[in-house]
Amino acid sequence: MYVAVKGGERAIENAHKLLDHLRRGDASVPELSCEQIKQQMPLAVSRVMAEGAMYDPDLAALALKQSAGDLVEAIFLVRAYRTTLPRFGYSIAIETSEMRVERRISATYKDLPGGQVLGPTFDYTHRLLDFKLAAESQLEAAPKTEEPVKAEPLARASEILFKEQLLKAEVDTEQTPTDLVQEPLQYPADRSARLQALARGDEGFLMSLGFSTQRGYSRNHPFAGEIRMGWVEVYVYSDELDMEICVGEIQVSECSMINQFAGDKNNPPQFTQGYGLAFGFNERKTMAMALVDRALRCDELDEPVESPAQNQEFVLSHCDTLDASGFVSHLKLPHYVDFQSELELIRNLRSRFSEEKDHE
Repeated sequence: MYVAVKGGERAIENAHKLLDHLRRGDASVPELSCEQIKQQMPLAVSRVMAEGAMYDPDLAALALKQSAGDLVEAIFLVRAYRTTLPRFGYSIAIETSEMRVERRISATYKDLPGGQVLGPTFDYTHRLLDFKLAAESQLEAAPKTEEPVKAEPLARASEILFKEQLLKAEVDTEQTPTDLVQEPLQYPADRSARLQALARGDEGFLMSLGFSTQRGYSRNHPFAGEIRMGWVEVYVYSDELDMEICVGEIQVSECSMINQFAGDKNNPPQFTQGYGLAFGFNERKTMAMALVDRALRCDELDEPVESPAQNQEFVLSHCDTLDASGFVSHLKLPHYVDFQSELELIRNLRSRFSEEKDHE
């Protein structure tokens, strides 16, 4: 940030004070605590964690409070803080098939093995303002839900298609996944890099691209194979103990989108899938991510690139929340010299234009 006017430092200090007053609001109203934000705004906390690429509900709630509810600013705060943390190792890939499920639905199988688990969702609400919430009434106890048919972890719906060889097998390259925190994004990007970029990409941007694929701007005819949300254990490998150790569990959302694939001379017609995974309860984000992931697999599946969602450089270069926000917001900074140059150019062109008109 730079300030090209005298007294700018004092003005910035006053702007910070005004922001503090804006954030706090009327002092006669009780202050919102971080714990209240974490408990009562879990979906906002989930988005900040996902796009901030750091799982910590407490810090995400603090960022939301500090940013006065501006999600992009909160994501910026979390990303900036994350860069100050030391990296002491890598966790082992989580097993979402072992998820302790809170919500699990499929649009492809009515009688899904293990059953449909609706869980908490807006899907069946009437989208009418509930004025009882304004009265701050006490919440009734959460209803007791029936246990799934199976006591063990619920198998993925895609396994049904895999067993019949109707779903194209995922290729395991056995390569170390790209780490976008340590390495710059390079094109063409492999799928691990693409999924990382999409996982922390802006939800609105991905949702619009996913919507475009449904409207025909891609070769997608999607079915929600499975959407699940719940808790998974995180393990790290200990060299000292020569064993894997569970260090806790995190809440994640996962989505598999099933799509048609005509096959080719070497492969019979099969379904393919797009995949989405994100921290917290982030269902819409993972659905959009899965749609875009499938569109970006066009090279792998020998499909022509015909739409924006299939162009990985377009998608990955513009999906990041902070990159997009930074480039837009930088226009607020002084550009006096640049504008004066443009202004002088326009004046000269107009003068030349007038002279040519007078000679006609």
